[in-house]
Amino acid sequence: MTPAATAAAPGRTGGPAHGAPKTRTLPAWPVAGILALYPLWWALGLGVLIFAVMAVPMLFLLLRRRAAGRSLRLPPGFLWWALFLTAVVVSLGALGVDPPGTIAEHAVGRLPGAAYKLTMYASLTVLLLYAGNLTEAELPKRRLVRYLGWLFVVTVAGGLLGMVAGHFQFTSPVEMLLPGSVRSKGFVQSLVHPYAAQIMDLVGGDRPRPAAPWGYTNTWGNNFCLLAGWLVVAAWQSGKGRNKFWAIVCLLVSILPAVVSLNRGLWIGLGLLIVYIAARYVLAGKMWIIGLLAVTGALLGLALMATPLGGVVSARLDNGKSNGVRSFLVDRAMDGIGGSPIVGYGGTRNTAGGRQSIAVGETSSCERCGNFTVGGNGQLWQLLYSHGIVGTAGYLGFFTYVLWRFRRDRSAIGVAGSAALVTSFSAMLWYNSLVTPLAFMVLAVALLWRNSIEGDPT
Repeated sequence: MTPAATAAAPGRTGGPAHGAPKTRTLPAWPVAGILALYPLWWALGLGVLIFAVMAVPMLFLLLRRRAAGRSLRLPPGFLWWALFLTAVVVSLGALGVDPPGTIAEHAVGRLPGAAYKLTMYASLTVLLLYAGNLTEAELPKRRLVRYLGWLFVVTVAGGLLGMVAGHFQFTSPVEMLLPGSVRSKGFVQSLVHPYAAQIMDLVGGDRPRPAAPWGYTNTWGNNFCLLAGWLVVAAWQSGKGRNKFWAIVCLLVSILPAVVSLNRGLWIGLGLLIVYIAARYVLAGKMWIIGLLAVTGALLGLALMATPLGGVVSARLDNGKSNGVRSFLVDRAMDGIGGSPIVGYGGTRNTAGGRQSIAVGETSSCERCGNFTVGGNGQLWQLLYSHGIVGTAGYLGFFTYVLWRFRRDRSAIGVAGSAALVTSFSAMLWYNSLVTPLAFMVLAVALLWRNSIEGDPT
């Protein structure tokens, strides 16, 4: 065969045959851009909206790759997640229903909030598929772990900012573009208006509770638990002593905003995180973890007794001002489920009045006076109330299946990923997951999933 004929023959050269579809790779920049540049998005006023923005190119790139002949992998248990998404869509048909004890409103008025949640659930589904279909050559797992560890550092920095400059805030570029009547709404403010802390009276007098860059103090605490393990994994995978040193420093410094946040859910989550990781290592025969926990616990207890932080913790435990509201909302959620147990009501509802009287309600000067949000005090209650038993089963079924499927993964990524999901189960009793906590949950799933296919690089 002549050289010319050899060059023209299909499969004889390094490139594809003429007319054959090109193999498409997935670039890492959509995922890397969200995580590495999140402080920038927060400052611009995009914040959680960046997940919906980036979902557009991610979906396009996935479809382009599929059209080029590359298969699209689905995570284990994805049928459970598909069931959840189906329930979210079907439940929209109940938006016009007014459960007893809630404020009557037309379905059209509730549609924007429901559409926002549906958009975010869809966007995070795209993130899950995109991150899970990236190969080691396209985005190494170690680099993804470093991005998550970096966001823990960002969380600690935001907590410190909330401590020392609780009233710090500014008007973002995105906020400037919105009409005044829109940007003045509390929910819109949480999306586009950067601020360091929420000012609340929980232990006598107004105090700043860290929120930056996650919008709410509770979200800050939720993300703290979800991201802490990834900092440790990133530092130890690097193999560099200075990275381990600075990771330890960051963890020690993080105690300050974690305590000052007055976030009991965060404290419970951290306790569960530590106990779960310790149990995994003990079961693997690494008994030294028990001694390390004993020493760490003793040092933490000494620090709480010898510093004002102990008084802060004690004061918070003695003042459970939110307990009554949470109990009230759980009761309203459980009562309402009976009216639409299968698919729920498509979204949350506002109570008619407060705990003591139906005459208490929000005004233009006090959006949070009465009219509490049923389903706004925890992901579990929101799932049951908004999307019924079917939606709740799909959501819980997916993450439970993932935990069970990868239970034997004893690598650093396996332990950190499963630990993050375990803490999310406790957090769902008092925290809502949209948007960033759920984003970090699906990224943990993607890492566990890819680890089972590609193996742990360590």
